[in-house]
Amino acid sequence: QVQLVESGGGLVQAGGSLRLSCTAAVSGRTFSGYTMGWFRQAPGKEREFVARINWINSNTPYADSVKGRFTISRDNAKNTVYLQITSLKPEDTAVYYCARSRISFPTKEADFDSWGQGTQVIVSS
Repeated sequence: QVQLVESGGGLVQAGGSLRLSCTAAVSGRTFSGYTMGWFRQAPGKEREFVARINWINSNTPYADSVKGRFTISRDNAKNTVYLQITSLKPEDTAVYYCARSRISFPTKEADFDSWGQGTQVIVSS
């Protein structure tokens, strides 16, 4: 287990932007070896995959619903992964979670074994 702390959520109008951050409480060398992911859970819905990034930034798949609008990145020196969100839509309203996987190319949610508490994003129309 590793402690993950998300921040950057808030209330924003449709079309706006946010940058979410997730910082891990581990050493820099340890963090750089993880694959990090972002997930979200909208009210009344199941948690869904948003994006992930492996340790050398060579693989960054996105959910179809966010392609072209969301960008995942990481700064291993700061033990932090980011999610830049642009062109926000009301349907992006959700709690956003970051998660850690020890697997280079995780294929399912169960491959992520540490989760943050989440940060709320609310998009008004």
